Amino acid sequence: MSVWPTNGTPSLGGTDGELVSVRITIEPRLLEKLLDVLARLDFPINPQLYHDAATISSRSDGSNMVEPATVVEFPAWAGRLEQIQGALVGSGFHPECLSVKGMLEDMRSSFEQEPAPPGAPYKTIVRSKHVLPATA
Repeated sequence: MSVWPTNGTPSLGGTDGELVSVRITIEPRLLEKLLDVLARLDFPINPQLYHDAATISSRSDGSNMVEPATVVEFPAWAGRLEQIQGALVGSGFHPECLSVKGMLEDMRSSFEQEPAPPGAPYKTIVRSKHVLPATA
């Protein structure tokens, strides 16, 4: 394992690529199904579960829509991401429920904001491990 940067950004790397933080955001009712999918992967997963999570969709009119969510996080090697995504999609999960960050970057952030996918009725979405104080 190395922490020396190959692209100017420090990372944790090994024979299967960079060590990354995998985050899967789902509806709470789908947790058991997700855990079954992860258990069928051919490498160990030690997930951290956040039951009080939320997705916050910011609409173009300035309003926000807050939806309860469950977040499942675990470390994985980048070389395993295709297998994880294939298992999720093959089990009926939407590909956008999966997000990945470099492990060092993820350790420094408490929430994730990203632009909306094409055709979505909102302009950005925030996935938070815990319900943010302004939304509680």
